[in-house]
Amino acid sequence: MTKITPDHLARSAMVYVRQSTADQVVNNHESRRRQYGLAKRAKALGWAAIEVIDDDLGRSGSGIARPGFETLLAAICEGRVGAVVSIEASRLARNGRDWHTLLEFCGLVGTLIIDEDGVYEPRDPNDRLLLGMKGTMSEMELSLFRQRSLEALKQKARRGELFLTVAVGYLKARHDRIEKDPDRRIQEAISLVFSKFTELQTVRQVLLWMRQEHLPLPATGYDADGRTVTWKLPVYNTLHHILTNPIYAGAYAFGRTRSCIRLADGRKKIVRGFRKERAAWDTLILDHHAGYIGWAEFERNQRLISDNANGKGFMSRGAVRRGEALLAGLFRCGHCGRKLHVAYSGESGSSGRYHCRGAQFNHGGASCISFGGMRVDRAVGDEVIERLQPLGVEAALAALETRRNEAAEKRRQLDLALEQARYEVARARRQYDAVDPDNRLVAAELEQRWNERLRAVQTLEQERDTTAADPRLPFTPPERQALLDLGADIKRAWHSPGATPQTRKRILRTVIDEIVVSVEDDALNLVIRWQGGDHTSLRVRKNRAGQHRWSTTEDMVELITALARQMPDRAIASLLNRAGKRTSRGLNWNRSHVCVWRNHRRIEPYREGERSERGEATLDEAASALNISEATVRRLIADKTLPAQQVCKGAPWIILVSDLQREAVRNAADARRLRRPPSDDSQQNVLVF
Repeated sequence: MTKITPDHLARSAMVYVRQSTADQVVNNHESRRRQYGLAKRAKALGWAAIEVIDDDLGRSGSGIARPGFETLLAAICEGRVGAVVSIEASRLARNGRDWHTLLEFCGLVGTLIIDEDGVYEPRDPNDRLLLGMKGTMSEMELSLFRQRSLEALKQKARRGELFLTVAVGYLKARHDRIEKDPDRRIQEAISLVFSKFTELQTVRQVLLWMRQEHLPLPATGYDADGRTVTWKLPVYNTLHHILTNPIYAGAYAFGRTRSCIRLADGRKKIVRGFRKERAAWDTLILDHHAGYIGWAEFERNQRLISDNANGKGFMSRGAVRRGEALLAGLFRCGHCGRKLHVAYSGESGSSGRYHCRGAQFNHGGASCISFGGMRVDRAVGDEVIERLQPLGVEAALAALETRRNEAAEKRRQLDLALEQARYEVARARRQYDAVDPDNRLVAAELEQRWNERLRAVQTLEQERDTTAADPRLPFTPPERQALLDLGADIKRAWHSPGATPQTRKRILRTVIDEIVVSVEDDALNLVIRWQGGDHTSLRVRKNRAGQHRWSTTEDMVELITALARQMPDRAIASLLNRAGKRTSRGLNWNRSHVCVWRNHRRIEPYREGERSERGEATLDEAASALNISEATVRRLIADKTLPAQQVCKGAPWIILVSDLQREAVRNAADARRLRRPPSDDSQQNVLVF
């Protein structure tokens, strides 16, 4: 060969070996033998130093990371390679980038490329053209293979016959059909997930309940013996997959996810698992096989799961969360159409306030609406109670039935687990009995397995007995009657201390779809959209700016304002307490409360001597000026002889000094002092002691 020079032979010949998949490595032995046999050809061509690179066995040449190919390129760049030997161009690369990179490096350092057809010099234009065409054909060939394979898969999927994997709870009946797993324990465990989701409404609550009750779920795996089923406590992703997989609704779906191709470190990286909208699924065939639930229930579950996703949707209600605000997630702004959020304040964080700040967050605009939650929660709650009252007894009976079913479900799961565990014990015993007693290594292992199965049965029996003896499971007659009484009086049940905010929220979400709220002056206009499609209008009074549930009433404001001009704070507090007045929080008044109240309203404190500056006299000052007792002054006031005012009972009398100088007042005072009744009759005598 004239293309092979002594310089090429002085360097090493690299034999590159690759097969695309692990299945080819296991089954296609001839291709691998042919590639390894190229070392003999390189030796026949004159090379003494021959290296075989087979690190890429089982790796595709379409562009994913190939350590063997990277090693080959590094050796070429170091100038150690005189020739690269492979059976064809497709073994070296299946994409244009890797192929032309190889050609470029080989041309720079003078490395030959040898396949079964000939020897090529990348520096020669004709050989370079031929190698380029081979690489292009190899890449095109792979594209055609992939296109034909994918189209065949899609064609099979359109018929509902393609099953790459089978979800737990199902088995392949034939190569193109599936059916429910005949294991009753598996069937009832899957059914329990759907029934509890219908009851609890969120995936997380189902997860917490199942882990609290120690109820495992089946999980499939594959080993040397084929498909195996193991039981373990669920995690969130397991439950979410079961509840969102349409296979459990009897539907065949294909193409629910898509792949995304990115560049990472200069190479193609495929990221799979991006969910597509249902309209973009490749195939959806309803009533394809027997399901655990119906399609209508599946769609309702998907809406509920989507609605529970906090912050992931423009109008998703979000899951029921902690907090006193009962209508969180149900409000929609009647002005801009955005969802309202809740902010909590107060010392214990229990004071909820609904606000619409979407425009402020998104566009930097002003806040839309904001209002306190206590009054509107109470108004909507009363509206719901009024509509649920006729259904109260039915709800109580349903609660009794749910409690019975819950206990029965747990016992049923334990019975099935115990039945399977006893089967495992019997199977382990048969294996132990079948072994040769002299083969102690095997017999000891089988005996240990038998003991483990026996301990598992004992544990399940103890748990079953504990569950049967649990006093919380059945209702006692008094508890049953109390529940029926609450059902007959929904309002009392609603305000019962045992009714948590989470329970009330679930009731509200069961009957209410959404509430459109708008603010007009000092009122909230609500449009309640019920789940059945009906609408109800409701108007709720809204506090003015500065008003809240702890605000002091108007009559108290006027009273304390007037008293502040008559006496100091301590005296005001004593007077209010004697009168039975309380603060807005129901506390007794003290000097500090009065002082804070005044300062908040910027009212000056009482200053000694200010009444005399206004020309006012107290009761004792009036008695001193008229030279009579305070009781006499009171009688003059009662007779309306002496004009006087009193802010409230027990407050100081307000008497004008100018009124004390009136002749009628002084004559009346003299008559009282001299023990004579006031009279205009001049003939009446005076009794002198």
